[in-house]
Amino acid sequence: MLNIRLYLAQRISAMIMVPFVITHIAVMIYAIQGGLSAAEILDRTQGSVFWFLFYGMFVAAVSVHAAIGVRVIVSETTGLRGSALSLLSGASFLLFLFLGARAVMAVTVSA
Repeated sequence: MLNIRLYLAQRISAMIMVPFVITHIAVMIYAIQGGLSAAEILDRTQGSVFWFLFYGMFVAAVSVHAAIGVRVIVSETTGLRGSALSLLSGASFLLFLFLGARAVMAVTVSA
């Protein structure tokens, strides 16, 4: 039953990530073609609730998706099972979420 839930969670997180990836790439292409520098982009994203929520949801979806992927790869590669595997995938999720949240804060929260 757990495997089915993880399978569904990874597929749903992938579907959630699609519009975020497309929007991110489109905005970056638009910004670069418009001649904006990294500093100018940060000026526009810092203090923005929209970009905070956008990238926060993106990071949450990526964290779920990546942690499940790590779980599958580690299980297939090492044969690790049970609570040790669950602990590793939970720790991976928290690490990805923490690092992503730091990046979101750096890009959206005014200094």
